[in-house]
Amino acid sequence: MTAIVKLVGVVKEYGAAASLVRALRGVDLEIDKGAFAAIAGPSGSGKTTLLNIISGLDTPGAGHVFVEGQEVTGMSGRALSRLRLRRIGFVFQAYNLMPVLTAFENAEYVLLMQGVAKAERRRRVMNVLGQVGLSGMEQRFPRELSGGQQQRVAIARAIVSEPALILADEPTANVDSTTAAGLLDLMTELNEDKGVTFVFSSHDPNVLKRAKRLIAMKDGALEGSADAKRREA
Repeated sequence: MTAIVKLVGVVKEYGAAASLVRALRGVDLEIDKGAFAAIAGPSGSGKTTLLNIISGLDTPGAGHVFVEGQEVTGMSGRALSRLRLRRIGFVFQAYNLMPVLTAFENAEYVLLMQGVAKAERRRRVMNVLGQVGLSGMEQRFPRELSGGQQQRVAIARAIVSEPALILADEPTANVDSTTAAGLLDLMTELNEDKGVTFVFSSHDPNVLKRAKRLIAMKDGALEGSADAKRREA
């Protein structure tokens, strides 16, 4: 398998002296293309920092980060923005929807930024909103949607541009168990049918159970990694 994500000796620290926080301590990690991987660990273990480093939303103090063979570390802000726009989708715990935009407009936004033609944007957005179970809700604003529906819009926004990699930070944290199961079904289907690579950070045992690879973290370091077959053995 080809690694879609590779980290070599990644270090991230915040603060200084007595307040120094070692968020990542020399992390070496490879994630294969097509993976459905979950990063597990207690709060403060470095899960979210690791996702932010992979995406280029944060920069390491030392080490190297590669996405699809391109080194992210040292990229210009413009190059990073272009990489995120075209190759990486995000699903945030807090949804991060734009409150003044409808469900359709939130999902459409990435395609608009990519310069996709209007008719094609409409076709793709309507299709993906149908996929996530939001047909008929296209013109609703976030305030008119439940938490689970808002997270479905966030997933639609993440997948509509067909990115190679989706990073999901606690995607089921703010939804009920039934909604969470539906979201996981959808993401599993996208992974298996479309080959989209998913990397989650999560405390949710249902997410960890579904993951085909589990990456354990503690105090900014990797504790171990196992695929589903090895965990079942």
